[in-house]
Amino acid sequence: MMTLYSGTTDPFSQRCRIVLYEKGMDFQVVDVDLEKKAEDIALMNPYNEVPVLVERDLILHESNIINEYIDERFPHPQLMPPDPVMRARARYFLFRFEKDIFTYVVELESKTGKGHDKARAQIRDALLQMVPMFTKHKYLLGEDYSMLDVALTPLLWRLDYYGISLPKQAIPMMKYAERLFARPAFSEAITSAERGMRK
Repeated sequence: MMTLYSGTTDPFSQRCRIVLYEKGMDFQVVDVDLEKKAEDIALMNPYNEVPVLVERDLILHESNIINEYIDERFPHPQLMPPDPVMRARARYFLFRFEKDIFTYVVELESKTGKGHDKARAQIRDALLQMVPMFTKHKYLLGEDYSMLDVALTPLLWRLDYYGISLPKQAIPMMKYAERLFARPAFSEAITSAERGMRK
């Protein structure tokens, strides 16, 4: 059985929880207190970060790597495109999300407060650039829910929590976010601590 070591408020862990519940398979989630991580997290992950996925003698960390492994191991429903060109495109978008958006999420998750205003502005601008996609499509890759949608979900859930407000022109994105939050796997994967992040 797979075991996911997951931070109860960690956006990257939430991605992995969503994928596990989308797959509807047997797994165990071990909640990790981000303030007082157990020593075994550092033994499993040299960066001492969650999420960490353990299956027999396989140990993985980094949410996109974990999620792609789960997707290949349990292919139904498939969350990465089957076509090699589209799959490469999806990986490229995931890479861009990490560089252009989630670098700033990490900044907002830090307790220092330095650079938070800049991080909010960068995230807001990046999200606004994506709004036109949702005037034509239901999800990021068209009509099918995919790993790209999984990747963005934790951020969209935390916009209020991070102090990021989007203008009226972002209404198509907010409707997209509601579609993500309405998925049964999202409701199953969310922790009580995460529920409290949204008004």
